[in-house]
Amino acid sequence: TTTSATTTSARETDAHEAAPVEPAPLVLYGYGSYEMSMDPYFSVSRLSLLDRGVVFAIAHVRGGGEMGRHWYDQGKTTTKKNTFTDFIAAGRHLVAEGWTSPDRLVATGGSAGGLLMGAVTNMAPDLFAGVSAHVPFVDALTSILMPELPLTVIEWEEWGDPLHDQDVYEYMRSYSPYENVAEVVHPKILAVTSLNDTRVLYVEPAKWVARLREVGADVLLKTEMVAGHGGASGRYDSWKETAFDFAWILDVLGRSDVDIDA
Repeated sequence: TTTSATTTSARETDAHEAAPVEPAPLVLYGYGSYEMSMDPYFSVSRLSLLDRGVVFAIAHVRGGGEMGRHWYDQGKTTTKKNTFTDFIAAGRHLVAEGWTSPDRLVATGGSAGGLLMGAVTNMAPDLFAGVSAHVPFVDALTSILMPELPLTVIEWEEWGDPLHDQDVYEYMRSYSPYENVAEVVHPKILAVTSLNDTRVLYVEPAKWVARLREVGADVLLKTEMVAGHGGASGRYDSWKETAFDFAWILDVLGRSDVDIDA
């Protein structure tokens, strides 16, 4: 499987340079849908992670647009599982190259990237110490079977039409996160949703979390009561959301008490 990962640490780094002397705490971000390119970009808030020795990496997985139209076509409808296996391959590559280790690796993504988070949690639960999923599309099959929802019919181009195609139904059922939660040891999970989200209804992560708790997973559900799909509006409320997410990630990685002035 071909994957591309872009890595940033406290100093500017690329994935071709030598890995740290010992595995570092690492956050691996992924999306992989709608032909969107997740290009590296500077983030002020991310400095909070970098100052605590956390490496941040972006996995360029099929379903995105980073490597052309074929990259997108190989990660949609009935090839969607390539998105998930690419992300897992990127994580395992970072472990194999010495950048991190499973007990120091947190995966994160939102919306369709939240579906990715749910899928890789089911497919490779031993690869991650934690998974942070934002407004996650984790009950995908149920939603895509409901044409009365405002976005469902136009979404059939991306995911396929399970309502009228039995093969698409079976394929989506084989990867939809909610349908595939197993009784295994899970990483710690944070699910963040918004009460007023009209793209991914809050019931999706709520159902997913309930199912995960049934099998003993350590999972936290945070519901924003006055937010939509993009999270809370307003600079300070947005920063508070990011601070909560980063605090959870740093706690999972054992970096919450690091003195950044040292």
